[in-house]
Amino acid sequence: MQEKTLTPQSPVSGTRENSSPGCRVIAVVNQKGGVGKTTTSVNLSACVAVADKPTLLVDLDPQSNATSAFGISADDSALYRSLVLGDPLGREFIQDTEIKRLKIVPSSVDLVGAELELADVDNRTGRLKASLEPYKKYFRYIFVDCPPSLSLLTLNALKAADEILIPIQAEYFALEGLARLIKTVDRVRGSIHPGLRLGGIVLTMYDARTNLSRQVGEDLRSHMPDLVYRVAIPRSVRLAEAPSHGRPIIAYDISSSGAQAYLAMAREFLMRVELKGHE
Repeated sequence: MQEKTLTPQSPVSGTRENSSPGCRVIAVVNQKGGVGKTTTSVNLSACVAVADKPTLLVDLDPQSNATSAFGISADDSALYRSLVLGDPLGREFIQDTEIKRLKIVPSSVDLVGAELELADVDNRTGRLKASLEPYKKYFRYIFVDCPPSLSLLTLNALKAADEILIPIQAEYFALEGLARLIKTVDRVRGSIHPGLRLGGIVLTMYDARTNLSRQVGEDLRSHMPDLVYRVAIPRSVRLAEAPSHGRPIIAYDISSSGAQAYLAMAREFLMRVELKGHE
C-alpha cells in the first residue's frame, strides 16, 4: 500500500482542509476485551470516511489489530516516539488506506513500553492530544482505538477526545464493566478533562434471536435511552473474516449484514453529531 508524505505545515494528501465547525475526536473505549471495540473503530471510521468526511484512525492499542485490519505492517514506532519522547507525528507516519478519505496512524508493540515510560514524563496524559493537534484542521473526525484497559494510554485518549464511544457486548457481565467505565469517565471529567462527553453506547455481537441479547438491549435503552444507538451490530461471519484479508467490511463484503449495520451506524453517528452541533 503506497504511503504519502505529509507534514503539519502542508495539506494532507487526499484530504481537504476542514471548513466545517471543527474536528471531533472520538475515543472508542472499553476496558473489557473481546467486545468489538477494534471492529467498531475500524469499520465505523471507514463508513464515516465514505460519507465524504476526511477521517483519521489512530491505533493506540499495542496489539495493533486496527493496523493489521487494513493490511498494514505493525512495525512503525512513530506513535511510541511521539508519546514518550515528544517527537513530532508527521511525514510518512500517517498512512493511506484503501478507503479514499480514511488515513491511519499505525500502532506497534513498542506501545507496551509506553505504559511504564509515560509515568515519568511531564504532561503524561496530554501527549496524544499534543501529537494530534497539528492535524485536526485536515480531518473532520479522528477515531482513537484504545487498549482494553484503563491505562495511561487510554487516559491519553480520553484527554485528547471530545467524546467517547463505548461498544458493549450484549451480555450481563458487560453491563457490570460499563458501570465501572462510566465511573472512570466521571473521574476523568473531574481531574483532567471537564469537557469530555459520553457520546454513545453501541451493542455489538447482537443476536436478536436470543432472549439474552434482547433483554440486555432493553435494559440499556430503558436506563440510558439517549445514549444507546438504535443500530445494533450483529454477529457476522463475514465481519469476523474481514480483518484476516486486511480490509474493512465495506471493502470486503458490502452486502453482508455487518457492513450494512456499520453503514447504518455511521448514518446515526453523523446525525447525532450534527444534533449536538446545534445544541
